[in-house]
Amino acid sequence: MADRVGPALVLKLGGSLAETRRLPAIVEMITRARYPIVVVPGGGMLADGVREAQRGLQITDSLAHRLALLSLHQMALVVAARHSRFGLVETVDDIAGALVTGQIPIWMPYRLQQSDDTIPADWTTTSDALAARLAERMGCGQVALIKSCEITPGLTADAAAERGITDPVFATIVARAGLNYAFYGPGDEAKLAERLWCSVGLET
Repeated sequence: MADRVGPALVLKLGGSLAETRRLPAIVEMITRARYPIVVVPGGGMLADGVREAQRGLQITDSLAHRLALLSLHQMALVVAARHSRFGLVETVDDIAGALVTGQIPIWMPYRLQQSDDTIPADWTTTSDALAARLAERMGCGQVALIKSCEITPGLTADAAAERGITDPVFATIVARAGLNYAFYGPGDEAKLAERLWCSVGLET
């Protein structure tokens, strides 16, 4: 059952953006948002470190999944440090409280997701699926993913999974929860700004 928060957009910030020059401008845009949003950071290079550790330490997929959740906590700290409007949250109640005060919640997923049996505890579940799962929990009905790759107009969740743009679990969750979803790649900043009700403010 969803713990309804009210109108809000769950926005997944791709971890790979940390390795590009797009991250500062995207974060700046997010901080000017007038539409209520909840940011889910990707793991990026920190999650890649878990993958490498799994091979070296020969740990199970289930344990690697939990460690990857913690890598998202680390990335949440990195993003939150960029602006005073960001607030770190763990639960749906935390999110609701942050939104009421005008903060932009940055979700740290371990507390809610470590024992969530509605999604696979392995590498088929990434922050894409976690963002969709949070939107499902919140009952807000909408999720958007900011990606580092080019996005074809009209891209469906199933096609995104087939092309490796998202994990396969994302499509499953948006289908079962009836979520509205969107993808934003390089060059889609104006569309994203419109969704967030703010100006683009990016150098061209």
